[in-house]
Amino acid sequence: MHRHAFLLLPTLLFAGACAAQTYTPADISQWPERRFSEPTHYQLEQRGDSAMLRADCSNGQASARYLEQQIDLRKTPVLRWSWTISAPLTGLNERQRDGDDYPVRLYVVKDGGLLAWRTLAVNYVWSSSQPVGSHWPNAYTANAQMLAVSSGAPTGMTTLERNVREDFQRLHGQTLDLIDGLAIMTDCDNSGQPVTGWYGSIEWLPVTSSSTDR
Repeated sequence: MHRHAFLLLPTLLFAGACAAQTYTPADISQWPERRFSEPTHYQLEQRGDSAMLRADCSNGQASARYLEQQIDLRKTPVLRWSWTISAPLTGLNERQRDGDDYPVRLYVVKDGGLLAWRTLAVNYVWSSSQPVGSHWPNAYTANAQMLAVSSGAPTGMTTLERNVREDFQRLHGQTLDLIDGLAIMTDCDNSGQPVTGWYGSIEWLPVTSSSTDR
């Protein structure tokens, strides 16, 4: 299944860039869906005192929830989110096409406009086989770079922060002022292994003295 990250965003004109922004699980549940196979089942679920977006994947499902919105990385380059999974997938080589499945992943996309081949993406992933900090080109296109920010067995909800502007510079060699959208996806269409992921809120934040890549 060819799942190019840049296919998540059609060519659009945007009205303007957004400042600091928070998307709750309820917000994310209303984002448009993009299917690459049978749809992943996304639903809100209460976990303790927090509402989460639960993503159940089985029988070769793969679909994303995506948001088309410009973000000014000069003002809010820091992306913060939380997630967890039921268990990692087993026996996958995520650097190959038949292993391109992730219990949870978060895309950040720079749209190439009319020049679709210039669209770039960073995929923050919970890797089932690669260590935290490792990165590699997506098995279908080098325009999407994968970055393992979580790995292996879950230990409860994990909160992460990444400086997206710095990650695009490091992984794509480009310093971007704006990005054009983001998406979440839980997919198992290559492995066929059932898995569940949970997503908390996603936030765009300015750099502060406490902002670190965790």
